Amino acid sequence: MSIELVDIVPMTEYLLVALAGFLACMVDGALGMGFGPTSSTILLGTGLPPVAVSATVNVAKVATGLAGGISHWRFGNVDRRLALRLALPGMGGALVGVTVLRNVDASTLRPILAVMLIAVALRILVRFSRTDRAAVVGDAPQDIDARGVGAAGFAGGITNGLIGAWGPVVTPVLLHKGLAARFTVGSVNAAEVAVAVVSVGSLATSMRGGGLDVGILVAMLVGGVLAAPIAAALVRRLPKHGMGVAVAGLLLLTNVRELATWSGLGPTRWIAYGAVVAAVVLAWSRPRWTRPVRTVAVSAVDVAAG
Repeated sequence: MSIELVDIVPMTEYLLVALAGFLACMVDGALGMGFGPTSSTILLGTGLPPVAVSATVNVAKVATGLAGGISHWRFGNVDRRLALRLALPGMGGALVGVTVLRNVDASTLRPILAVMLIAVALRILVRFSRTDRAAVVGDAPQDIDARGVGAAGFAGGITNGLIGAWGPVVTPVLLHKGLAARFTVGSVNAAEVAVAVVSVGSLATSMRGGGLDVGILVAMLVGGVLAAPIAAALVRRLPKHGMGVAVAGLLLLTNVRELATWSGLGPTRWIAYGAVVAAVVLAWSRPRWTRPVRTVAVSAVDVAAG
């Protein structure tokens, strides 16, 4: 199965892809998640086939993930056992996701992918609307309940193979279990590289005969490279709550519109748009009437003491 890009103006196509890489990297740099869903949403909107979208996003994730994973490793943010617990089932899940992607017609997949992206967007919306939970910080990994970690990795692998979504599925599970943010992000990023490599390797067999457009890939990487220093400079100043809610709102509106167009929904689509706006406003205003975040410090001594 070879992949052919849609017939649109090449320069416009490359600019849109570069914009996808730029915005996705900005989102990921500010929130620690969202590269895959953001870039997949934009690329699918250009008319690029789902298989090409997944391959492009995952190749970009391997390139950027290696740099990020090495950095997290050097700074001691990776819990190796946890990363392995996530990576192994994640790679299995990626094979399942890619298999579905390769064997289902693109016209059938598009509404399914839109529904999955909406689910991921809702997950991000809920994640960044919560401010009443304790934020855990520390200088050593903590022992957490490992139940469900493998299942989260497997589910994240499936969504990564389909739409490049790994972090929004896995990260909230670890944070909910009370793992410090630095070890959550570091371990999830380290495992993500292995999952992305499996996704790319599996998709490569579908792209013989000229599938992946190098220009598309380079455009996305250029956009990401341009955004990386900006994201690094702004990450401490950008309000994560507002950014998370805004990104979730963008993903929701874009994919609800995709579903409305696919289903031939008429003026009633505005009811769906209104529901999205209401959900975003509710999530944005929630911190005003909930308790502030409490910070719980966890030291190496505390962890050793159990």
